[in-house]
Amino acid sequence: MTGAILYFLEGGGDSANPGKHRQLPEVVEVMGIMTAGRRRRRPLTPLSAVVDGVLAGVAGTVCMDATRYLRYRRTGGTDSPKDWEFAPVEDWEEAPDPGKVAKRLLEGFTQREVPDRWAWLLSTAMHWSYGSAWGALYGIAAGSVRRPNPLLGLPFGAAVCASAYLVLPQAGLYQQVWKYSPKTLADDLSAHLVFGLGAGTCFWLISRH
Repeated sequence: MTGAILYFLEGGGDSANPGKHRQLPEVVEVMGIMTAGRRRRRPLTPLSAVVDGVLAGVAGTVCMDATRYLRYRRTGGTDSPKDWEFAPVEDWEEAPDPGKVAKRLLEGFTQREVPDRWAWLLSTAMHWSYGSAWGALYGIAAGSVRRPNPLLGLPFGAAVCASAYLVLPQAGLYQQVWKYSPKTLADDLSAHLVFGLGAGTCFWLISRH
């Protein structure tokens, strides 16, 4: 059956016009159906892999934040996407974990306390930088694969999620993983899988040619 379909697509289905169906694979490829798992037309340079990976990390972050925002709205939240994404952070007590990591890094490097007025800016910058940095690593790894596939983003997202539960407890920002409820872990994992799939799909689209 597969051989017959390929024969038809290659023009064997019309003896009077053998080239009639040759355009179909090109149309299907443009639609992105046949490109998954196929070799790249040109190898990626290390710089291209990193740049494409950073862009993919941004796309993945957008996807993950969109998922979390939809969950927020389903639980009765009323803020707009903009107000939710860039919610004010008055001090370091209210800062999310990425912001607290940035604070510790800056204070360790400068040996000076970071004022509360920087909490919002550093938290926001760190949130997007974190996704971009992971995207760069993904670009290096996925860029070396001969047959790229957007589904590679799924194990990548799971690895990003697992790394947080391995590293952040050592900094006192997370509890040990077994202290969280299954629902909390499932919600976090699913959001990171969306991040990985979004990043993987974006990287596949912009680096396949």
